[in-house]
Amino acid sequence: MPPGEQILIVESDPDIADLIGRQSLKPLGYQVTVVGDAASALKHAVQTPPDLILANINLPGLSGKDLLAAFSSQNVKSPVIVIAEKGQETDAIQAFRLGATDVMFWPLRDAEVVSIVERSMRQTQEVRERQKLDRQLKATNEELQKRLRDLTTILGTAKAVVSITDQRQLLDRILESAQQLGEADVCWLMLREDKGNTFLLRAHRNLPDSWSKKMNQPVDDGISSLVALSGESLFMNGSPLQKFKMATLGKSVGVVPIKIKTEVIGLLIVVRRNDREFTRDAQTMLEAMADYASISMVNARLFRALEQAVENARAGEKHRHASLETLRDAIHSEVQAALYPLNLILTEMPGVLNAEQKTALESVKAALQRLSRSSEKTVTPK
Repeated sequence: MPPGEQILIVESDPDIADLIGRQSLKPLGYQVTVVGDAASALKHAVQTPPDLILANINLPGLSGKDLLAAFSSQNVKSPVIVIAEKGQETDAIQAFRLGATDVMFWPLRDAEVVSIVERSMRQTQEVRERQKLDRQLKATNEELQKRLRDLTTILGTAKAVVSITDQRQLLDRILESAQQLGEADVCWLMLREDKGNTFLLRAHRNLPDSWSKKMNQPVDDGISSLVALSGESLFMNGSPLQKFKMATLGKSVGVVPIKIKTEVIGLLIVVRRNDREFTRDAQTMLEAMADYASISMVNARLFRALEQAVENARAGEKHRHASLETLRDAIHSEVQAALYPLNLILTEMPGVLNAEQKTALESVKAALQRLSRSSEKTVTPK
């Protein structure tokens, strides 16, 4: 057994207490405390829980069985070995039912005392190891579950970036994900103006009215401007935060730049109301959200450029349509103007045309008529 483990002996007989404590256990390195009554034992066990309790079942006043019941009511978790006299087997069974882990039937030799104590200590150690493993397993499982939720959130955000074209809706989705990943109470997004270097509040979650009323306006929180200049993420908590205005919102903050290459185009800010430092994993997740926000900004710019190109193409097509209509009308008008005198020559003008002249004029007339019909049939694009 490791030296220094605490053993509480509850024994009214000083000879028995001396034999067990001083002669049997202390030489092995155990730290032994002896009390003579149940009340003192209960007080000591509650204030300084020992690694093991040895309690005589025949204590004066409150018995050992009463003490076991008191331990249970006070949530004392230390294992208890009861000391009983031979012939008290029934009392020992009752003690087991009340929570005792083992029994010593007195009198015993030193070696028997040590054997029972060490067996109980081994069992206690095994229980503690199992409990420790259970806690570790539970913590690992919770961490895995959290990572799975985080990855699901990131995947959902990635899909949103390529499927949502409404920028306001997309910014809200990014903030929702950032709030979850950063376990934040408050968060907001600031984007740089298209012309200029001013960052404006574009979306938020849970900002108080005094801040949220500045939507589409600059917000001076005392920290974001530093990140905008440096281009590096900044996480802060505790007393260093107190000198900044953002401390009115919480005790732990993170500001992550949204960048296109090295150019800062926006800022993602998250705040926790309690003083809890952002872990490296949380920082990485928030920086991933900032990257997705950057992608969404690039996509939005490309989408706007595409819309402008389509609009320009439509305007060009409309102009071409108008030009074709003008040309068609002009051709039709000119053809009609040419046909009129030609008809006069062929039908009403005096004089005789020879066959060759008449054939030539008829050919010209036919050509003009075909041109007129063609211009009338011209279909311009819609």
